[in-house]
Amino acid sequence: MTRTYLVTGAASGIGAATAEALTALGHRVIGVDLDDADITVDLTTHEGREAVVAQATELSGGTIDAVIANAGLATESVATVAVNYFGALATLEGVRPLLAGSDAPRAVATTSMASLFPVDDELVDACLAHDEPAALHRAQELLNAGKGGVIYGSTKRALARWIRRNAATAEWAGASIPLNAVAPGMIRTPMTADFLATEESTTAILNRVPMPLNGVAEPAVVADLIVYLSSVENSHLCGQVVFVDGGSDVVIRGDSTW
Repeated sequence: MTRTYLVTGAASGIGAATAEALTALGHRVIGVDLDDADITVDLTTHEGREAVVAQATELSGGTIDAVIANAGLATESVATVAVNYFGALATLEGVRPLLAGSDAPRAVATTSMASLFPVDDELVDACLAHDEPAALHRAQELLNAGKGGVIYGSTKRALARWIRRNAATAEWAGASIPLNAVAPGMIRTPMTADFLATEESTTAILNRVPMPLNGVAEPAVVADLIVYLSSVENSHLCGQVVFVDGGSDVVIRGDSTW
C-alpha cells in the first residue's frame, strides 16, 4: 500500500535517510527543507510554517498518511528555539487535519538524547506555554550570559514533554493517530560533522554522550525506527520517546524511569 509522508528536514541527515527509506518501500515523500526539497521554507517564520501546510495540502491532494517533524538546528541561537520547538509543533498541529483522510494516520517527531542534559527551566516553560516571544527572549538572555549551550537540549526536552502531554488526548489518540518521538544520540550528519571531525573530537564527544553499544550511528539507524513508528504496523505506541542512542539514556538515567 502506497502512503504519502511529509518529512521536514528532508534534505540531509536523518530526514534524508528517512525519505530514502520510505521511497525505497514505494511510498511517496513530500520533503520540506530550506533548499533541495519539494517545499522550501524557513520554519523559523510564521510565513514558512503556514506555507508548509498550504503546500502540503496542495501537493498531497488533501490527505497525508504520516507527518514526520524532523527538522532541527543544533546551533547556539534563537533560531534553534524557533525551529526545534515551535517549527515542530506548527508542523504537527498544522498537518494534523490532513491526517484525517488516512486509514492509518501517524505522527513522529525528532527529539534528542540531549534532552537528558541540564536545561533552562524558564526556556522549557516558555515553550510549553506556547509563548514564542518569551521563549525567544529567554534564549537571547542565555546567549548574552554565555549559556547558549543549554538551548538545544532545552528545546528537545520541551518537545518531548509536549509529545507526552498530548499523545493521549482526543486530538491525537482519540483520532487514532499514534504520536511518538525518537531521541537520537550522536549520529553522523552535517549537524554533528564538527564534533566528529577527528578521532580526538569523537572521543571527547563520546565522553559526554556515552554510547557503549556500537558508538556513533549512521542516519539510517534512526530512519529505520522512524519508518516503523510512522507505519501501518504501529497501531498502539502512544506518547513514547524512543531513545536510539547506543545506551546514553541507560548510562545517564539508569533505572530511574521506574
